Amino acid sequence: QVQLVESGGALVQAGGSLRLSCTVSVNIFSSKINAWYRQPPGKQRDLVASITAGGSTEYADSVKGRFSISRNRAGNTIYLQMNNLEPEDTAVYYCALDYRGRIHWGQGTQVTVSS
Repeated sequence: QVQLVESGGALVQAGGSLRLSCTVSVNIFSSKINAWYRQPPGKQRDLVASITAGGSTEYADSVKGRFSISRNRAGNTIYLQMNNLEPEDTAVYYCALDYRGRIHWGQGTQVTVSS
């Protein structure tokens, strides 16, 4: 059974930084793609950043230059480094894993950015 557990969400002031972690129960290098999504209050869940098995990354326009997705060498953790946070970044952040033909989700972690 694939399990994903996010952590690192917090209340932070605008301009601050956070690093989110997603611990995964399978080898993430065996998955096609790893990603972070976010869902602001009352809005849909949108892609924030993704990284392929080969290491190619993509970012939503709103976070380019501020956020960075990465993985650890052990292959069990996905990170999202978030710098220069803005109130518009307030959301529940979810990690996702495309593994053996299915998308698996974590339970989410809350990030709140105060102005």
